[in-house]
Amino acid sequence: MLDFTNNVGDATPTPETLIRRRSEVVAGIATKALLDDNHPMCGVIDLDTIDDLMFALTSAYRGGHSVLHTVAAKAITLRPVLAHFASNGFGCEVASPGELALALAAGFAPESIVLDSPAKTDTDIKRALELGISFNIDSFEELARVDAAISHAGPPRSPIGIRINPQTGAGAIGATSTATRTSKFGIGLADNREQIIEAFATRPWLTQLHVHSGSQGLSLDHAAAGVRLIVELAHSITARNGFQQVTRIDVGGGLPVNFDSDLVTPTFADHRAALFAVAPELFDGTFELVTEFGRALTAKAGTLVTRVEYTKIAGGRHIAVTHAGVQVATRTVFAPGEWPLRISVYDSKGQQRSENICLQDIAGPACFTGDMLAVNRGLPLIRPGDLIAIPETGGYYFSSHYTYNALPRPAVYTIRSESGFRNWATARRAQSVTEIVSESGESTLVPLSV
Repeated sequence: MLDFTNNVGDATPTPETLIRRRSEVVAGIATKALLDDNHPMCGVIDLDTIDDLMFALTSAYRGGHSVLHTVAAKAITLRPVLAHFASNGFGCEVASPGELALALAAGFAPESIVLDSPAKTDTDIKRALELGISFNIDSFEELARVDAAISHAGPPRSPIGIRINPQTGAGAIGATSTATRTSKFGIGLADNREQIIEAFATRPWLTQLHVHSGSQGLSLDHAAAGVRLIVELAHSITARNGFQQVTRIDVGGGLPVNFDSDLVTPTFADHRAALFAVAPELFDGTFELVTEFGRALTAKAGTLVTRVEYTKIAGGRHIAVTHAGVQVATRTVFAPGEWPLRISVYDSKGQQRSENICLQDIAGPACFTGDMLAVNRGLPLIRPGDLIAIPETGGYYFSSHYTYNALPRPAVYTIRSESGFRNWATARRAQSVTEIVSESGESTLVPLSV
């Protein structure tokens, strides 16, 4: 387990460090011959960068207050990597039965898990209460179901809260903006403020408020404004009841990732400063605090590496056909304007190339025209057998596979420094063609028994 107590100063990795580590990753892939005809692509998670980011977060939030930092499982559904977070004292935010099972299998204690699914079934609610898992109620209808469950199960052992939509508006990416007036998430604060306060007044077991006002494409000030509204709501609940009922504030989302360069910006210290400026109560012991970072803890740690299979020229445009496309970069392929990725070119021996810059397209293997990682991008003239490295893909990319064209899940490796060496390990082996077939359904139709 990492010793966060002795961390002094900002541990955020520098661009130079990230560039060096990525070069070591690509060189290692080439040297170890990890790519071949059967495995032409892989992902790599640099645990040194994960450790740096964990250090940076805990350092930024250090103080005389209680805080539980959780990693959002949706960002990196890789059991051994989640286990690395668990072994270093982090909790886990989950949003489905599968993510909950994954978190438990990775070693997170039930009391360090937060469940935020907007579609919990009665079984999900019952299981969370039985395990002592904290969860956030997403609607008044769900609240009624929790009432019924608690009447049978008894008082909850972990904090139960309500997810509040601060209705502060959208950011630059509408599809990931969770605080719009009509968002599917949470109970709208402007629409239901008095009903929310009354819900707490009649349910002493409600002790938590949850807000997810920040995400990719949102400024820190925008996110902080939503958090301030929830803190004010907590104070209003205190005023209504005559005592402090809300003892924990769960701040979901939060920190955008810079996909334009290796600079880590904004930082966790920036996030803390933005919250402190509008809600100092989060840091003076008035409330326990929960964070739910995902992309910010993982993106910069991941690199996707693919072999170039062919090159061609069409309409005067150079095109490089690779094995990385929609199956590992779904958001980028379907929304390239909102989710652009950088491309670095290496030769087959893992040495970065910089000569003969020209405009090129980087194509994926899927059978539709839009399966492109980059279009009209100025890059060294790519050759068959070259390696393409795609940084900032540690969160939501190769760990969240899309099965279009029955393309297999790539292997994912980890690399970390130990005893002066950079050691490699397998986090997830590549999916075989046999496994694709076995997971595609029954061999024949199986009649249902009635």
